[in-house]
Amino acid sequence: MRKLALSDDILLSIEKPARYIGNEINMVKKNLEDIDIRFCMCFPDVYEIGMSHLGIQILYDMFNRRDDIYCERVYSPWPDLDKIMREKNIPLFALESQDPVKDFDFLGITLQYEMCYTNILQILDLSGIPLIAADRTAEDPFVIGGGPCSYNPEPITDFFDMFYIGDGETVYYELMDIYKDSRSKNENRIEFLKRAANVPGIYVPMFYEAEYNDDNTLKSFKPNTDGVPETIVKQVVSDLTDTFYPEKPIVPFMKVTQDRVVLEIQRGCIRGCRFCQAGMLYRPTRPRKVEKLIEYADKMLKSTGQEEITLSSLSSSDYNDLKELVYFLIDNYSKKGVNVALPSLRIDAFSLDVMSKVQDIKKSSLTFAPEAGSQRMRNVINKGLTEEEILNGALEAFLGGWNRVKLYFMLGLPFEEYEDIEQIAVLADKIARLYYDNIPKEKRNGKVQIVASSSIFVPKPFTPFQWARMNSKDEARDKRDFLRSKVREQLNQKSIKYNCHDAFTSELEGVLARGDRRLNEVVLKAYQKGAIFDAWVDFFDYDKWDESFKECGIDMKFYIDRERAEDELFPWDFIDAGVTKQFLLDEYRKSKEMTVTPNCREKCSGCGIMKFKCKDSVCYEARS
Repeated sequence: MRKLALSDDILLSIEKPARYIGNEINMVKKNLEDIDIRFCMCFPDVYEIGMSHLGIQILYDMFNRRDDIYCERVYSPWPDLDKIMREKNIPLFALESQDPVKDFDFLGITLQYEMCYTNILQILDLSGIPLIAADRTAEDPFVIGGGPCSYNPEPITDFFDMFYIGDGETVYYELMDIYKDSRSKNENRIEFLKRAANVPGIYVPMFYEAEYNDDNTLKSFKPNTDGVPETIVKQVVSDLTDTFYPEKPIVPFMKVTQDRVVLEIQRGCIRGCRFCQAGMLYRPTRPRKVEKLIEYADKMLKSTGQEEITLSSLSSSDYNDLKELVYFLIDNYSKKGVNVALPSLRIDAFSLDVMSKVQDIKKSSLTFAPEAGSQRMRNVINKGLTEEEILNGALEAFLGGWNRVKLYFMLGLPFEEYEDIEQIAVLADKIARLYYDNIPKEKRNGKVQIVASSSIFVPKPFTPFQWARMNSKDEARDKRDFLRSKVREQLNQKSIKYNCHDAFTSELEGVLARGDRRLNEVVLKAYQKGAIFDAWVDFFDYDKWDESFKECGIDMKFYIDRERAEDELFPWDFIDAGVTKQFLLDEYRKSKEMTVTPNCREKCSGCGIMKFKCKDSVCYEARS
């Protein structure tokens, strides 16, 4: 009989014990005696967040299709359990078997956002795995990182044995086979890691070293070991339709952030927004065939009993077969009580028609993401959206019965002026006016509600803005206060609500996003001071980080408060993400000139991603 790692007394004393008991619907169960490799997949945040991550569901399914591999899961214990585990010396455990994570061969950690870095150390610490990779022995798992933050892994390289760069469906099997062979030959950790370093897309940081100039910029980055590649090339799934996808996703016993069936309709984005890291990292745009998606939808709904299905994509409106897919889902499942959710849509006649069929208009709101208030700034960031399109979309929505609109913006964008910030308030007011000017009183569902939210722009690697200076927390605060004052000046101010993201966490995110190996010491020290769950406002403590930087003699301003020279060597330049550095630099120069680059479907811009030769990608559409 399966024995839980936590006693009943502990489970009854903590918040949401369902986070830790496993045994959910569709959880994979295997006989450990038949297993050669045990792989523990980790999302370094609370269960509700981690269970909502599609990438882990895909890899969980992929690994468990092999009879010789058992993939299990672990998430960050919430602070209440964290405290108990430390007091009672309870090792962190996987949900499936409830066995200690330290007993596994691999611990795979997905790196979705920089603010989870101290949670990585929490996972290692509670597992009894040495925090520093160089201190690990044959008794410890190999710790491997993947996900968007692995495209600049340098601030956390001390804690990882290796990183996987690119789509996870490509070379993991090859890596596992090499591990089995290495173990059969009784090779030590270093010997296996040398073999792993030659698997395409695998980066083993201990085999590389950095050298710095007197001004603290990076002087060189190169291998310190013979036989390892100088450049790590990201791995790309060329045929998304026929790759791995979970037909029986795990269904939790408790409510999680994304409690629904998820259909990834395509990977990548054609838009080329200059601030968007995902749009560059996940190129080329590769769609799944609609027939396969319909098959997946049917199987997943039957295997889970979920009452909602959502389409996942960076820009769903750019999926060519969207109408066919959406109308099929509505016609076949809405009568069965299944809701269809459609994020990432442009607001046009089709979108509004669909949303009117799948939403309760009186309860729902529509979301626009202009990103910037002025057309000048939208051209700077290559948003490809005009004010006329925004206003026309809002008007169509109001005429269709909606009266709630959410608007998303960024403050602190490169080359931003205060006049551009004021235009955010002006645009929100123009949308409110549309409602009152065009909807007769007798047809209104109450007052119009405009919610304008702004985040603080963070320049990210592998984007045209990787050269850009970032606003400090003080500058961001001043801009936020200025915008709030301008909202109050608008005619329809009572219909406009303004929210802003915390500037302190954004500043730290900016430092970690473009940091180098010298930040490993800072991350470790912050964790030792008690920093944990930094992505959560209730737990984030800026002072702990500020003290850590000062004690390590590192100035945060070096990483954010300067525009990079065009020829500066970046800590992530050893990674080949397909999109060339020259293309990104050309786009940065275009942003200064407010020049718009057409999207990939209109015209190929020669970003370099064609090298991967994905025949089903949009790249070939543009060339044909």
